[in-house]
Amino acid sequence: MQEQLTMNRPKGHHLTLKERGNIEVYFNHDRYSRRKIADLIGVSAQTINNEIKRGLVTNKQLVNGQKKFYEVYVAELAEQRYHEKRKACHRPCKFYQVLAFLAFFVEHFKTDGWAPDVAIGRAKALGLFHSDEMVCTKTLYKYIDEQLLEVRNLDLTEKMSRRLPKHAPHKNSRLPGLSIEERPAEVATRKEFGHFEIDTIVGKRDGQESVIMTLIERQTRFQIIRLVDGRDADSVAYSMQSIITEYGDVIKSVTADNGPEFTTLSQVLESVAPVYFTHPYTSSERGTNEAHNRMVRRDFPKGESLDVVSPADVAKTADKLNNMPRRQLDYRSPAECFAAACG
Repeated sequence: MQEQLTMNRPKGHHLTLKERGNIEVYFNHDRYSRRKIADLIGVSAQTINNEIKRGLVTNKQLVNGQKKFYEVYVAELAEQRYHEKRKACHRPCKFYQVLAFLAFFVEHFKTDGWAPDVAIGRAKALGLFHSDEMVCTKTLYKYIDEQLLEVRNLDLTEKMSRRLPKHAPHKNSRLPGLSIEERPAEVATRKEFGHFEIDTIVGKRDGQESVIMTLIERQTRFQIIRLVDGRDADSVAYSMQSIITEYGDVIKSVTADNGPEFTTLSQVLESVAPVYFTHPYTSSERGTNEAHNRMVRRDFPKGESLDVVSPADVAKTADKLNNMPRRQLDYRSPAECFAAACG
């Protein structure tokens, strides 16, 4: 008889139909022991013992007028029973047990723009549902992927628009003031309150229209949003005067890019706080500002004119974002954290 070779198979994988066919030959025809079959297949002897029990069938045969019973292993039957067991071993679907929570999420997603994780975190923080009445973030995204909710993947702007960073820092261009390299290290840790990032959001890129200026506090993610007459230094300086009057006492530093609209920012804030400028083409050095600008874009899409937008529209967006709970803030809102930090 030709020598049989032990199969090399991945450890921990379930038996395949082909391997069950080999077991059928070894057991029924060759009459090998279970331990030898295990060595040939490359699994433990207990696995083969369990598998033969799964596919074992008792046959009846008449021999000289007498009934004779014998057992054989049937690979296809074992495969069928294996799949039946697999269907029963999964955790039952929780969808119909959490309908109240799903309605809570959909309502806040549509009215307040809450992300799935925000809805889950806020519900837990407020104790609105028991743990068995909710699902985790991964399961909620799974329901969205399977189109079980009134929320689609296309509605999740962050999920559909994530990109890998493309630019590395450039340090060879002249900055209009202090470099971010001179900024105190504690600003990057977010442990100290009062450090802001600033940017502008453009509607149509013709250089003549109104723009939105955003100023965000790094620790609390609280946003100050203003509608500015144009993307120029004079318009930004004029708008900053009212912000200084209202929030000047809490501003400890401002980080900006080196766009032309911020060329006089250091002079405007000279008596208030230092201004640090990032390296050219390195928006990641103002990551908080960039991430929150995408949230502002949900209400003011790129390419649409901002001349038809009113200050009240901008204030409404700021109020919505500042009252949206965040995972980074233990599901408190930026407005709550900002008020607590201000005392």
